[in-house]
Amino acid sequence: MPVHLLGIRHHGPGSARSVLAALAEIHPDVLLVELPAEAADPAVMGLVADPDLVPPVALLGYVTDHPERAAFYPFARFSPEWQAMRWALAAAVPIRAFDLALAHVMAFGPDRDEQQADVERPVDPIAALAAAAGEDDPERWWEDVVEHRHSIDGFAAIAEAMVAVRSGRDDATGTEALREAWMREAIRTAQADGFQRVAAVCGAWHVPALTEPSLRSATSDRQLLRGLPKTKVTLTWVPWTHRRLMSKVGYGAGVSSPGWYAHVFDTSGDHRQWLVRIAGLLRHRDYLVSPEHLVAATRITEALATLRGRPRPGLAEVDDAAATVFGDGGTGPLALIHDQLVIGDVLGSVPAHAPMVPLARDLAREQRRVRLKPSAEVRVLELDLRLPLGRQRSQLLHRLWALGIPWGHPDEGRGSSGSFRESWRLHWEPELSIRLVETSAYGTTIAVASTARLLERADSTAVLADLTGLAELALLADLPDCVTPLIDRIAAHTAQHADVAGLLDVLGPLARILRYGDVRGTDASSLARLIDSVIDRTCAGLANACRQLDDDAATLMAERLTAAGSALALIDHPARAGSWQRSLIDLTRPDVAHGVIVGRAVRLLADSNALALGDVAGALSRALSYGTPPRAGAAFVDGFLAGAGTVLIHDATLLGLIDGWLATLPTDTFDDVVALLRRTFGAFEVAERRRLGELLSGRGDGRAPTPFGWDLDESRVTLALGTLAGILGVGPTAADARSVTV
Repeated sequence: MPVHLLGIRHHGPGSARSVLAALAEIHPDVLLVELPAEAADPAVMGLVADPDLVPPVALLGYVTDHPERAAFYPFARFSPEWQAMRWALAAAVPIRAFDLALAHVMAFGPDRDEQQADVERPVDPIAALAAAAGEDDPERWWEDVVEHRHSIDGFAAIAEAMVAVRSGRDDATGTEALREAWMREAIRTAQADGFQRVAAVCGAWHVPALTEPSLRSATSDRQLLRGLPKTKVTLTWVPWTHRRLMSKVGYGAGVSSPGWYAHVFDTSGDHRQWLVRIAGLLRHRDYLVSPEHLVAATRITEALATLRGRPRPGLAEVDDAAATVFGDGGTGPLALIHDQLVIGDVLGSVPAHAPMVPLARDLAREQRRVRLKPSAEVRVLELDLRLPLGRQRSQLLHRLWALGIPWGHPDEGRGSSGSFRESWRLHWEPELSIRLVETSAYGTTIAVASTARLLERADSTAVLADLTGLAELALLADLPDCVTPLIDRIAAHTAQHADVAGLLDVLGPLARILRYGDVRGTDASSLARLIDSVIDRTCAGLANACRQLDDDAATLMAERLTAAGSALALIDHPARAGSWQRSLIDLTRPDVAHGVIVGRAVRLLADSNALALGDVAGALSRALSYGTPPRAGAAFVDGFLAGAGTVLIHDATLLGLIDGWLATLPTDTFDDVVALLRRTFGAFEVAERRRLGELLSGRGDGRAPTPFGWDLDESRVTLALGTLAGILGVGPTAADARSVTV
């Protein structure tokens, strides 16, 4: 009974075409495919014929009780095994997976393959064959002799070549030896079951171990396989991407140009069609590509193939021609071609009825509900939280974020949780399928699982800021069963929390939760009493917390004061004009706190109109008087200005005070404070520094500094103010604009 061994290269388009031609001629009674034995399960194998299982996909196998231990077996449309299985299912030919069962492979432990990788595959067979043929590029040589051709006669030559590569070498050891023994036993079983024509599709490396005279006896193979450890495993299908086909996972085989290989499989590598695709891509990205460009690129491609002695143009020739006609040294058009065509962002799909954990099934339902389809391409999603669909999408993405499945990453540069808009950067990675399996223990739905995960994280932390962040995330994700327990934990911590700095840190998140809860359709009213309690405790201990701080600690405390003031303004809390204002006034005494904190307290009071301009000037004058040490005065300036020079531009009195103070400093004292002052003024915007220089220099003609806007045309300003007043409806219209004064 003949056994037809079809030795292939995994993900080889030419191998796939050759396999189809061979199967059509042989028409075997049974097809053996190099896959873990469990893959023969009809619930898994039968899906290959499902039109909704669209490659690239991967067979995912994992230890049922430890899903983090997993293996992927990826397939592209041009993978020989995929095409063989599709052919067999269409021809009603039974399929058997004849590689070592994954239950045994996983039972060996996660380190076994790494320990034996060098021992089991001591030579790169393609490199060895290319060297024997006098070629220095193994990939190009293999493409010329195999992938760009498709002939059933090629399998005999491949088998003969692999026999030569493996001859004189030690037999396979470790997992490799077990796999080949299992394959031989599977072939014997198929023959014993009465199949007359057996076809086996496997990696070309294994062919010599499955043919005479290399075959070991059945007795020795069974002895080798006896008593193997075993664990329970689960198999399912997951989407894969062309980009991930570049990684050596599953078979340990990756391809550097999956997009090109798909083209080779579809068109036998027609370089003209490839150049047309390049032109379409570049034109879509607004590059100028004319028919003359295509003609020139085609001629260069064919000329290069002839000069290099290749039977037909390959990717190297097309790339070189594109570089000559379109490129610019590896960037711009060439980088775009490589990323979008040679590799590509194709993402496969799996039918909804495929075996999957309940959590993955619920995610699929949620994705359909909010009309968000996973994609391998990175894309930015803008959400309007005032719309139901925007809120639902935001809640799903936040729930996945809470669960540790970062399908979307918040784009802080385009929006924030404190607005009506959100921006997310979406990118689906195949590894997220593993995370779904790993987190399925938390629940059967995304909402239940993310709630359980957040509560677990809350139980494992005693940091007040972390608890507040979890509560904010729970509200953003609309997890009401999680919010109340988290708020209770925060309240318990704040009741015992003596660290004022920590209380200041949580005011911002709590204020955002309270302020924007109604925007997102969530009930955050239970936070009001908690915020009141935090503010009362903060104000009571603020003065003591600001004493005896060094420079770095004082700077951090000043930033906390600014953030707390912004939080109170966000929710318009009554404490702004009450206890918080009184606490800041207490901090304005130099004997109470560091100069940076005193300066920041004065600035916050001035911004809230709690201090008149004269009082601000008086505080600054006292801080810069002869009785105050120069370093303390410099620290006050640093805290007061807070990185914004606008206040000095618009207030000539304050600017004059600082300028006069600096001018009167002795040289040695100036040297002592110059570093701090450089940091202070260096934080100003360039335009602010330039304007301050103009004001202090009197514009270079000795005149006194003039107010901002000294050169405006009063008549034109009058007309503009009239028009603006008419638009806003708050005063005279453009018709009586002349009555408006500057």
